[in-house]
Amino acid sequence: MRLVILESPYAGDIEANVEYARACVRDSLSRGEAPIASHLLYTQPGILRDEVPEERQWGIDAGLAWSDKAEATVVYIDRGISRGMEYGIANAERAGRPVERRTLSRSQRMTYENSENS
Repeated sequence: MRLVILESPYAGDIEANVEYARACVRDSLSRGEAPIASHLLYTQPGILRDEVPEERQWGIDAGLAWSDKAEATVVYIDRGISRGMEYGIANAERAGRPVERRTLSRSQRMTYENSENS
């Protein structure tokens, strides 16, 4: 499996962005990739608090620590590009790691939107 860092929005509408990120992880897995989506992992209850700047930075840095192993950074852009995503993209570019921008297909978006409304 190809190792990738997955970037999608987290801040803002957190509930919708988490559902979207889950759909992105599923898409990445379906492509034969092993994604790390640190914004889903480290923001779970009891781990880190995204609203605390120091803890947010810990999570960002921990996710990017995987970058030495990653073959690419995949950026899902249907919901825009957040400041955190820009940080991840800049990190990839500095490291010379390919950055791939992606969107979910219509059916994937519909599945995501339906799960969001359940």
